[in-house]
Amino acid sequence: MGELETGRGLNQELCLARAADTHWGSHYKSFKNFISMFGSIIDVLDTIVVDARTLEERAKAKGYLSTCQTFEVAFMLHLMRDVLGITNKINTSLQKKEQDSANAILLVEVAKKQLQKLREEEWGLLVDKVSAFCVKYNISIPNFDDFYVNSGRSRRKVVDHTILHHYRVDIFFKIIDWKVQELNARFNEVTTKLLVGVACLNPVDSFSSFDINKILMMVELYPDDFDENIMVTLKNQLETYIVDIRDVDERFSNLQGLVDLSETLVKTKKHLNYPFVFRLVKFALLLPVVTATVERTFSAMKLIKSELRNRMNDEFMSGCLVPYV
Repeated sequence: MGELETGRGLNQELCLARAADTHWGSHYKSFKNFISMFGSIIDVLDTIVVDARTLEERAKAKGYLSTCQTFEVAFMLHLMRDVLGITNKINTSLQKKEQDSANAILLVEVAKKQLQKLREEEWGLLVDKVSAFCVKYNISIPNFDDFYVNSGRSRRKVVDHTILHHYRVDIFFKIIDWKVQELNARFNEVTTKLLVGVACLNPVDSFSSFDINKILMMVELYPDDFDENIMVTLKNQLETYIVDIRDVDERFSNLQGLVDLSETLVKTKKHLNYPFVFRLVKFALLLPVVTATVERTFSAMKLIKSELRNRMNDEFMSGCLVPYV
C-alpha cells in the first residue's frame, strides 16, 4: 500500500469516513478517497481472500472484491463524487463560524447551474472517466447497446431497455434531478429571505451588505414578534441605526461579525436606543446553531447502495431554518 509518514495530524485526508461521521461533506470525501485508494483497497481485499483465517472472512472478502470490481460501482463512485463535489461548497459555507449567508444563497444558484450543465453536457465526459478507471483496474466495460439485466433478477426476465438507458436515465438523470429537487426544497423562498436578511445585518466590511428592504422582508417571517406598528418603528430605527454606527460612531468600525456587533451594541448601550434592531441581531445569532442542524439534515442522503433505494426527499430544512424565539 506504500509508505505513510507517522505523526499527529498526518494522512487524515486519505481515509474513509466512519459510519458515524454524518456531516454532508464526509460523504463527498468518502467517494473521493475511495477512488484515490481503490488500488490499495483491492490489494487488501485480495490479501484477505488469500490469508483469511475463517471461511466466513474469506467469503465476505470475495463478495466485497467481486462487487468493487464492477462497472456499476466505478460509475457510482465517479458520479457521486462529481455531484457531491458541486454541492460541497454550500456545505463548507454553512459550516463557517460566521456564515456568509448571501454567498451561501449565490452558491445554491451556482450549484443548480453546475448540476444542470453536468446533466446536459457532461455525460460523455463522465463515461470516459469511468472507462479509463475501469481499464486501469481491469474492470469489464459493458456494451451500452446490450439490454440491461438486473443482477438480482432471473436472466430470463430481461428488461426492455438498454444498458445505456439504465445508466444514463435511471441513474445519471435521476440522481442529478433528485439533488436539484432537494436544493429547491431546502432553499425555498422563505429560507432565502431569512439567509439574505441575516447577511444584511452582518457588520463585515463596514456594513457593506446592509439593505433595509431585505431586512424587512426577513422580519415579515416573524409576525408574532413584529406586528405592523413595530414594523414601522423598526424601519425608522434601521434608518437611524445605520447612519449612527456606520458613519458616526467609530466604535463600530472593523467589526468581524454578528457576535462582535451584539457585544458592541451592549457595551455602548445602543441596544437600548435600537431595541428592535437588537432583537433582530439576537435572532441572527441563532443561525449558526440552526445551520448546524441544517447541515446534518443534508446527511440524510445516505450513500447510494443498490437500485437507488435511498431517496433525497426529506423537507426538514424548510422548517428548521425558521427558529422559534
